[in-house]
Amino acid sequence: MGRTALVTGGASGIGQACAERLAEDGLSVVTADLAPGADLRLDVTSSAAVEEAAADLAVDVLVNSAGIIGPNKPFTEVADDEWAATFAVNVTGVFQMCRAFVPGMVARGWGRVVNVASIAGKEGNPNLAAYSASKAAVLGLTKSLGKELADSGVLVNAVAPAVIETPMNAATAPAVLERLVSLIPMRRMGTAHEVAELVAWLASDRCSFSTGAVYDISGGRATY
Repeated sequence: MGRTALVTGGASGIGQACAERLAEDGLSVVTADLAPGADLRLDVTSSAAVEEAAADLAVDVLVNSAGIIGPNKPFTEVADDEWAATFAVNVTGVFQMCRAFVPGMVARGWGRVVNVASIAGKEGNPNLAAYSASKAAVLGLTKSLGKELADSGVLVNAVAPAVIETPMNAATAPAVLERLVSLIPMRRMGTAHEVAELVAWLASDRCSFSTGAVYDISGGRATY
């Protein structure tokens, strides 16, 4: 029986690349996004919408790639609604997707969850306080859930990319991108397809003794 993968943020960027790569591995892939082009229009910040989707769809692999950068400004200038909106997508969305879809995986005795975090969650990026803090929260959630489900057959891991060539980053100010690339020893941005290769391994049987872990894909930027 074939496996099904659900990829949030699957209409573009890392999510789209992950969907394409998982399809190459023979999975039946459903993309979810608010942007046009996804198989399923889904607001991950809405618990009702997420629960409704879970009632109609059983998945074996969940890739939580939906995310936003949030405000790019000094943290003292970040408004309450900007902070809340960033956490709603980047953290609460991941929590709600896992809460809705993981029980089915546990019941079937096999599953893979891959959360797309960021190197910013480990190191912090200046003027991106909400984004950095939200991605740090994703790492904590991944570690907690990985341990909680360690003997269930469901593995939960995260990837922490440095700056990647995506439509989301294309909208970032050139000076900000230049500074972020300068922190990468390889002196270039990564590609969504490079991230997708790592995700594909984490989503497969080939990954069998790793859970609650964070995998850097940062061109050498990561320091720990």
